[in-house]
Amino acid sequence: MTIQWTLNKGRVPIKIWTRDLEHQALQQLAHLSQLDIVRHPIAVMPDVHAGVGATVGSVIPTVRAIIPAAVGVDIGCGMVAVRLTLNARDLPDNLHAIRSAIEAAVPVGFNQHERSKMKGSAHARQARHMSDRLDVIVGKHPGLMKMQRHFNETWACQLGTLGGGNHFIELCLDEAGQVWVMLHSGSRGIGNVIGRYFIAAAQKDMRRHQVALPHKDLAYFSAGSELFDDYVEALSWAQDYALENRRMLLAAILTALCPGLPHFTTSDEAINCHHNYVAEETHFGERMYITRKGAIRAGEGELGIIPGSMGAKSFIVRGLGNAASYCSCSHGAGRRMSRSAAKRCFDRHDLAAQTAGVECRKDGGVVDEIPGAYKDIDEVMANQSDLVDIVHTLKQVLCVKG
Repeated sequence: MTIQWTLNKGRVPIKIWTRDLEHQALQQLAHLSQLDIVRHPIAVMPDVHAGVGATVGSVIPTVRAIIPAAVGVDIGCGMVAVRLTLNARDLPDNLHAIRSAIEAAVPVGFNQHERSKMKGSAHARQARHMSDRLDVIVGKHPGLMKMQRHFNETWACQLGTLGGGNHFIELCLDEAGQVWVMLHSGSRGIGNVIGRYFIAAAQKDMRRHQVALPHKDLAYFSAGSELFDDYVEALSWAQDYALENRRMLLAAILTALCPGLPHFTTSDEAINCHHNYVAEETHFGERMYITRKGAIRAGEGELGIIPGSMGAKSFIVRGLGNAASYCSCSHGAGRRMSRSAAKRCFDRHDLAAQTAGVECRKDGGVVDEIPGAYKDIDEVMANQSDLVDIVHTLKQVLCVKG
């Protein structure tokens, strides 16, 4: 189901795959549609909701320019999922010990790996491998180091960590009872630092060139400028960091599962996809930059992951390559209320009820992630039936939150 709107003063139409659209998100999209660097329709996914900098669930085509705030500060945030050669009967009746093993192996929330324990490890070697590229970026922009205490130590120690908020690790069962590991994480503190630094730099550059914008968050870098090239370099590094972070997380989780479960292997190659990122692609005969802000690529035949909330279903999908959406689909269910609103509306008893049957935290610290704060994932999937086919339906039995 697609709705096409042309908003007041908008230069391009907005194509929306839902009728569930809040006023604040609509206002953000209206501002976005007024930019002269946006010359083709904006695609809006069915999990759409207002976000910081730009609308979550939007696919933004820009010509010879990128908007750093539209990418956001969790650069390269995304999902990885893999199926194991285990089924439901291989799992113990009580999963608490397995959750504890995962939490012991993977730093979550504000925790990170201890520097003293990294020396000589594969973790340290991977961090050194990534540091050369980062050194070049910081050499051009030393201000990055001033935005985070212990800059070099922090990014290295956060590689292979989950973070907090809506990031999670889950054990799931598919429709055949097969076990999957699925997780959601991104570029951690270093992605936040890079995002905030270049958002501020873009805003300063727009003021210097006296460019009038419908909103300051839509400040952009133009291709050919030094700042554009530097941002693309930093963006690419952060996206690679996010991919490596998820790869290392998955490896640590699989190792943590071994003592508590029968012998297993992975039955397929892991599906690993960004949902906050930029890619240079060709659409409608023109080369452009596609910013997927809370959306994944769903090219024809491509596999992707669409998670629900911590008490709902998730989906492994295959893209249909819908040109109108720039070969994209939603990245999840999408929030229907803010974190503060969720805390006002629900308590830990509601959380326990809505996550019945799932081994997870059920305390007040994660009430903002309660399933009731999210849209109905079945409705979201129904609204994008022309964007993806469902390959597997997953239901979590264990969830680790930061």
